[in-house]
Amino acid sequence: MKVTIVGAGNVGASCADIISYRGIASEVVLLDIKEGFAEGKAMDIMQCATTTGFNTLLSGVTNDYTKTANSDVVVITSGIPRKPGMTREELIGINAGIVKSVAENVLQHSPNAILVVVSNPMDTMTYLALKATGLPKNRIIGMGGALDSSRFKYFLSKALDKPANDVSAMVIGGHGDTTMIPLTRLASYNGIPVSEFLSEAALQQVAADTMVGGATLTKLLGTSAWYAPGASVAYLVDSILNNQRKMIACSVYLEGEYGQNDICIGVPCIIGRNGLEEIVTINLNEAEKELFAKSADAVRAMNADLKSILA
Repeated sequence: MKVTIVGAGNVGASCADIISYRGIASEVVLLDIKEGFAEGKAMDIMQCATTTGFNTLLSGVTNDYTKTANSDVVVITSGIPRKPGMTREELIGINAGIVKSVAENVLQHSPNAILVVVSNPMDTMTYLALKATGLPKNRIIGMGGALDSSRFKYFLSKALDKPANDVSAMVIGGHGDTTMIPLTRLASYNGIPVSEFLSEAALQQVAADTMVGGATLTKLLGTSAWYAPGASVAYLVDSILNNQRKMIACSVYLEGEYGQNDICIGVPCIIGRNGLEEIVTINLNEAEKELFAKSADAVRAMNADLKSILA
């Protein structure tokens, strides 16, 4: 199985490292427009092979899409990262043209690939990739919900003072500081609702911390986070290539599900060898439905800025 990662920055390189180390794919190609950058990242990772014991073949290329041919999955991380004080929404104008060009280029050489979109604003870039390529909805997946859910579990584990791997929780809605919806009502610790252990005030604080999780790291680091995003992409790619059919919150195209049409937004999905295998419908309460509708409105408003690019 072959994976191409377009964009050898922090997120792309972290993703390549994890996929290689865990043996998720037999071959990984890291591509970047900066001369020698992807080659250097790939060489650095490959020099870990004998000390960490992986056998994945990883190579780096500078803007040569022919080397990406016959990829099963293509991960798009291209674009500029967030800087302190910058919202994901502010990135639309810069990153939209990049994502459109990348999607078209990779499909020339890998016409059957499943595209995983990471570039921000992720829901809007996922929608752009779908509309620009004309691919069926199962082959265009936005990663954001996997990352947001992992951050939600982290903050819940801190509040519970329990291992994060014992926590089950999910974030749906848009991948934005004001649009994501941490489902506190459905979160559990080893099958027991977390509300049995945490007060409503504590749960609301966890939700608030989750929603600004990315911005908090951007403020601390001076740029976007990369370890958790890279790991979230690898987790999603693993479920695709190995047909694990995991339920993962992903940004996918809705056609009536959750009361929404013509939009890509985070919902629970079964992810397997065909990409999006199934959209899972969960029973939201009235408050959650209202939040989801507001989130969709905000994402749809950002999508309106794509008209000139998609024309």
